[in-house]
Amino acid sequence: MPRNSMHNYIEKILRAKVYDVAEETPLDFAPTLSERINNKVYLKREDLQPVFSFKLRGAYNKIASLTAEQIQHGVIAASAGNHAQGVALAAKKLGIKALIVMPRTTPEIKIKSVKARGAKIVLHGDSYDEAYAHAMELVAEKGMIFIHPYDDPDVIAGQGTVAMEILRQHNADIHAIFVPVGGGGLVAGIAAYVKFVRPDIKVIAVEPDDADCLNQALIAGERVVLDQVGLFADGVAVRQIGAEPFRIAKQSVDQVMTVSTDEICSAIKDIFDDTRSVAEPAGALAVAGLKKYAEQNGLTQQTLIAIDSGANINFDRLRYVAERTQVGEHREILLAVTIPEVPGSFLKFCKMLGKRSITEFNYRYFDSRLAQVFVGISSSGAETDRQQLIAQLRDDGFPVTDMTGNELAKDHIRYMVGGHAPRELRERVYSLQFPERPGALLKFLMALGSQWNISLFHYRNHGAAFGKVLIGLQLADNQCGPFQHCLDVLGLAYREETANPAYRLFVGGSEAWLD
Repeated sequence: MPRNSMHNYIEKILRAKVYDVAEETPLDFAPTLSERINNKVYLKREDLQPVFSFKLRGAYNKIASLTAEQIQHGVIAASAGNHAQGVALAAKKLGIKALIVMPRTTPEIKIKSVKARGAKIVLHGDSYDEAYAHAMELVAEKGMIFIHPYDDPDVIAGQGTVAMEILRQHNADIHAIFVPVGGGGLVAGIAAYVKFVRPDIKVIAVEPDDADCLNQALIAGERVVLDQVGLFADGVAVRQIGAEPFRIAKQSVDQVMTVSTDEICSAIKDIFDDTRSVAEPAGALAVAGLKKYAEQNGLTQQTLIAIDSGANINFDRLRYVAERTQVGEHREILLAVTIPEVPGSFLKFCKMLGKRSITEFNYRYFDSRLAQVFVGISSSGAETDRQQLIAQLRDDGFPVTDMTGNELAKDHIRYMVGGHAPRELRERVYSLQFPERPGALLKFLMALGSQWNISLFHYRNHGAAFGKVLIGLQLADNQCGPFQHCLDVLGLAYREETANPAYRLFVGGSEAWLD
């Protein structure tokens, strides 16, 4: 980024008015995580802001910069959570009327939080994009001032005050600062400040591997729109990086790390172990990237800082987080193991495992010759441990399929192991996402009508805006296209899973098992 442009951001950051409402958050040492990865790890505790997120900084700085004439029109924003709360509190502090457009899928806890801060709410659409489009219609109709969550210089400058505090709080050597990325406002503000004041410090952006809009833009050399994004880390589930954040990031960000859902869940536990606070998935993103970066680079005895960006997590999501944490820490191995259906075979299998703890064991009789077992086994955490176990099982005559990285197995199949369909069904299986709002399932079933027979259905509520569904239907080859067209018309994200080994081994029809 040209130095004069960077200088402009430094001035804006230094003049930012965030401290009328935001707090200077602590930079806390994380002793447990530091010892485990043999580096000095610090957490920038943005989860301790009044709205439990850094978003307040940018929202307030933008609103405080409005002219008297603009203030008369009031402000409007589109958001499903943290930005909405930041805008609401900032507007309340400044005595300005605020309207927030939120998707109908927004959890009730977030709606109540925004209302409690004095903003009016309009629920519209099932996604952020639909809420944003409606907000822009209201801007044209009412003349209100739109407060963008990330693609605005004043918002970016407000977020940049996080970097200003970090460098003041820790003036010794810092190897890298890890920053979560959604639309890019936070990483742009931090990178602009750090690279001007301390260019020796690396700025590492961190994204979910299923919502990596910055990573894909850097690869393409221009902003791209992702076809779909994962929703687990809903606070960063953005399909396109902002224009101004991208301009800054491509000049100032050293590297982008992408992390999995399991790695994010593991990072939530790491933060809890050291702070006794529960980060939201987007809030733990930077810690997940920090751990992965240190491991991949063999880093030791370095100072690493991660932005703990928020703690607005629904309580009912904690069950899902806990389930995925062990795999994220590489401390649970999930396997499909084929065992002879003869007396003593289970005992032989368990003896071979020795003193390893079995975390899960699912089995149901189906075939008189072979038994298919879904098993979870504790691990030391080393990748070689999993490889050695699988090799040992195969050497002892147990065919094994590794399910540790199979999303279908972890989201659905492990809860469905109860036997295969008793006969050939000509079944096609799809995983898809329903918006979590009343009537969504009924709408889907009515759209299907009676033209296709449902042969399998599994759904679990994970406390997110979208629920995950596994559905099987009896479809002839010439019916697959019309069914997929129906899903496209409904606007549902889906993926065919008929060939997925987790399905075929545990719940597929007899033809799938015997192939």
